[in-house]
Amino acid sequence: MKGLERMAVRAASAILLAILFAAAAIPALDSALGQSLGQSGSYPVATDVRLAGDLVETRLVMDLSRKVDLHAFTLANPYRVVVDIPEVVFRLPPKAGESGHGLIKAFRFGLMMEGGSRIVLDLAKPARVQKAFVMDAAAGDPARLVLDLVATDRASFLRQIVLDEKPLTQRMPAAPQPQGTEVNNSDPRPLVVLDPGHGGIDTGTRAPTGELEKDIVLDVAKRLRARIESAGKYRVLMTRSDDTYVPLAERVAVARKANAALFVSIHADSLPHSEGDAQGATVYTLSNKASDAEAAQVAEKENRADVVAGVDLKDEPDDVAGILIDLAQRETKAFSMQFAHKLVADLKGVARLHKEPLKSAGFRVLRAPDVPSVLVELGYVSNRNDLRSLMSDSWRDRTADSIAKAIDAYLSTHVASAPRSTN
Repeated sequence: MKGLERMAVRAASAILLAILFAAAAIPALDSALGQSLGQSGSYPVATDVRLAGDLVETRLVMDLSRKVDLHAFTLANPYRVVVDIPEVVFRLPPKAGESGHGLIKAFRFGLMMEGGSRIVLDLAKPARVQKAFVMDAAAGDPARLVLDLVATDRASFLRQIVLDEKPLTQRMPAAPQPQGTEVNNSDPRPLVVLDPGHGGIDTGTRAPTGELEKDIVLDVAKRLRARIESAGKYRVLMTRSDDTYVPLAERVAVARKANAALFVSIHADSLPHSEGDAQGATVYTLSNKASDAEAAQVAEKENRADVVAGVDLKDEPDDVAGILIDLAQRETKAFSMQFAHKLVADLKGVARLHKEPLKSAGFRVLRAPDVPSVLVELGYVSNRNDLRSLMSDSWRDRTADSIAKAIDAYLSTHVASAPRSTN
């Protein structure tokens, strides 16, 4: 009997030790899982965000896995508060930031540049940053980013902008050159620049089911690049090849610096249900006067990409008129139109087209005076049928094939008669 008791004690002890070892292993397992899901082992993780207050005082609190440094500043036209922090993995609740509270109308967040993230708050009225700090994790609570805003008047708001330190994009070294934009000048093949719209903190349009424009157009651009490169006749550069933010002016500069033969910007549109249910692909060229009200609205929305990302545009020159003159002199505008017509004709066989598939407006990203340029809106994420196509691998493949075909048809005809400079 005593032998049986000793066996029972040993068995119980073994079970207890197994439980203790398993409990000790759970944190390590959780850490390993965390690193595999969003690199939380390398970067801080934002897990929750809350707003409180009213139109006089408003507080934003964001939970973080560990403490980070921050820099907050304000921008005008429209009124915004920008918070720059090191790169963070955002795992906030769905639809976080789509609506606001008190002084904050809405906010967005995302990668701004390699190693740096940004939070941009749209304000309901002028406000100043009363406090901006991050609390250490303590007593089981996470680290917390705290931003306190207090209402002010426009004159005080503008005065504070002058007193603020320069924003991150001016304080830090310039962001790395977009991946894949190195040019082999010894390669005589014509160069095509593909520009997937938006990226990083600038998500672009969002489908009712959550899909993001920036992800859709990047995937289509990658498929298009693969098809062009596989043919071997042309070189390809992409203004971005990952989920990073690239200012509009830099997208244009990439094409001009590389002496591109063609620039194709790829986007996906949306329309509020109150304005109807538009559908189909549209190809845009540059014009100082929009072809219709819808084209003007689309251009205005796309031209706000830098504002969305919290970039101060007050010093940006407004040289549209001069560029349009240059376009006419160099026949770049005519070349852009010729390519646009070819592209619409080829897309017709594989994609649903807008009722007016060829339009023009003042898109900032099309303003290179010496590079034929078009902007392709693949469809409307707000339309159920368009979204089904946009999310289809086979549709993306067919669309990439048709755009590649149009590019080949255009360049085969025009490059020999319009040699590029090599400076």
